[in-house]
Amino acid sequence: MNQLSTEKRVQVLQSLVNGNSIRATVRMTGIAKNTIVKLLLEVGEACEVYQDKTIRNLAKCQRVQCDEIWSFFCYAKQSNVPRELKGTSGVGDVWTWTVLCADTKLMISYAVGDRNADYARMFMADLASRVSCRIQLTTDGLTTYLEAVEDAFGADVDYAMLVKKYGEQPKEERRKYSPAGCRGSVKTKITGNPDMDHVSTSLVERQNLTMRMEMRRYTRLTNAFSKKIDNHRAAVSLHFLWYNFGRIHQTLRCTPAMEAGIADHVWEMEEVVGLLEA
Repeated sequence: MNQLSTEKRVQVLQSLVNGNSIRATVRMTGIAKNTIVKLLLEVGEACEVYQDKTIRNLAKCQRVQCDEIWSFFCYAKQSNVPRELKGTSGVGDVWTWTVLCADTKLMISYAVGDRNADYARMFMADLASRVSCRIQLTTDGLTTYLEAVEDAFGADVDYAMLVKKYGEQPKEERRKYSPAGCRGSVKTKITGNPDMDHVSTSLVERQNLTMRMEMRRYTRLTNAFSKKIDNHRAAVSLHFLWYNFGRIHQTLRCTPAMEAGIADHVWEMEEVVGLLEA
């Protein structure tokens, strides 16, 4: 990989952040698959380190939404995981925890792993360490959030849950892949004094679509799923750095990082490659 020029690295990363798979990138660039994977791992680690250091002391992020997106699976479907690998983290179902600022559209934090209480506590603690003001927080109805939010924020948060109600599918629809239709939602105040007009998870759920469109690993009903959890985490880190710093948001007319005050320009992909040197 040391022989790859900056131009070639930029070409590879541009392909990956625009929804192409590893093998499609091989065909487009002529670069070996193992070289592309190695570049992804190194850039992904650099992106994770940079965002962990930079996305701190957020004063403009006052309305925050959380969600979890099923990443399809890693290595094998949950039902097909070999007996000797059952219970191994990163094998089978994998979830991505996301937290989005509704004001700046900044992806404040993310985590890749299981959908359990341990990850919920870790995720909420990380969110609390990044904001410097009192926030209004909205989550879905996952009960593990209740204790996690209390542990991370105590009483210093305005927190509400939005629980969606889904109707039962007609018999002829039950074998289809799409979920049942949403029949409504219930807003519940948990802590503090949240503005119920702003209790919503619509923006962070819209971000789920962006993830599925711009990361091939999230595309349903394909063989583009991640084979290793490390590769998956690297792809997610690269995606969110490019979303925060290099991609102009159509509503903001600037990047989320610029709106949040942690960047002063739109990044070029050469700057992402430059994180390797840093």
